Amino acid sequence: MLNLSIVDDNSFLINAIKEKLSFFDDINIKHTATNGSELLQNLEASHNLDLILMDIEMPVLNGIETTQVVKQKYPHIKIVMLTAFDNDENIFNAIQAGADGYLLKEIDPKALHDGILETMNGGAAMNPSIAMKTLKLLRNPTHIQNLSDQEQIELSKRETEV
Repeated sequence: MLNLSIVDDNSFLINAIKEKLSFFDDINIKHTATNGSELLQNLEASHNLDLILMDIEMPVLNGIETTQVVKQKYPHIKIVMLTAFDNDENIFNAIQAGADGYLLKEIDPKALHDGILETMNGGAAMNPSIAMKTLKLLRNPTHIQNLSDQEQIELSKRETEV
């Protein structure tokens, strides 16, 4: 039996994910949270979890910040980002924060269950489109969509001549 937590600021989506996972007898939803801060409080009370399905865009403490904290305090817990956003910056930041997988919310129940099992067995669950974006980021790490993350280097006229 795998103990899971679902973290999403939309309670309708939490219920939708619960419903998707209700088809599988080996999954137990131990608790849910509507933001990262609430999850951390739940973990203080009981960190006997195997995996967290984590949204990214949330108030109070977003999924990427929460992933960093959880991985520092509870490194045994696997985290799969379950989000509607597949932009390069979110993928890059989630992986850097320690996410073990990255799936999109529109995933069907069997693929979600397979992704959870794959992650628990040491793999990295990813939608094919996310895997392709991850490969592109690895091949070209200087290409980050968020220009504020890129270092600005300006050379003087003399430096350019040299």
